[in-house]
Amino acid sequence: MIIQGRETTDKDIALVREMIRTHPSWGRTQLSKELALLWNWRAINGQLKDIACRSFLLKLEKRGYLTLPARKKSYRKTEKRPSSPYVSHKRIAIASDLDSLVPLEIEVVKDKDPTRLFKCLLSLYHYLGFGRIVGENMKYLIFDRDARPLACLLFGSAAWKTLPRDQFIGWNADTRKANLNLITNNMRFLILPSR
Repeated sequence: MIIQGRETTDKDIALVREMIRTHPSWGRTQLSKELALLWNWRAINGQLKDIACRSFLLKLEKRGYLTLPARKKSYRKTEKRPSSPYVSHKRIAIASDLDSLVPLEIEVVKDKDPTRLFKCLLSLYHYLGFGRIVGENMKYLIFDRDARPLACLLFGSAAWKTLPRDQFIGWNADTRKANLNLITNNMRFLILPSR
C-alpha cells in the first residue's frame, strides 16, 4: 500500500512496531526522526522529512496498524498560538511610483535575524499570520532602496494530490510522483500596509 507517498510493506510496519517496543522513552518526534534517518527519507535539498514521517506514522495508527506513544504536549486547534516577537522595522507611508523605490532588494530568508523580521511582519500584517510551516519552504523579504520592508513571500511544498491541478497538467499518479518537486504552493503573499 502507498502511505504518504511511500510504498509500505508488512515488513516496514513490523520495523516501526519494533522501534516503538524497544524504545519506550521515545516520543513521536524522536520516533519520526529516527525512522526518517533509518530510511534516509529526505527532500531533494537533503533536509530530513521527519514531519512527513510523522504524518506517515499517524496514518498507520489511524488505520489500526500500530499504536504510537502518547503525545507529550497537547495542542487544541482552538488555542491561539503566541505571536512572533516584535522586531523593529521602518514603516512609513509610501505615496510614490515604483521608480522611486528601486532598486529593490530581494533577500532569501535563511539565517536567524531576517527570519525573526519575516515572522514578525507576517504575524502583524497577514490575516493568516505566520503559524507553523510544514515541509520544504522558501521565504523572501523585499526591501526598497532605503531598506524599508515592502513585502514578504512564502512558498511551500506542493500538495500531494489535487485533482483539478493534476487534471489540468495532465498528470497520472506516476507522473505526479516523478514531478511534484517541480511545483510549489504560494503560502503567503504580503505587501505591507503603508500606515
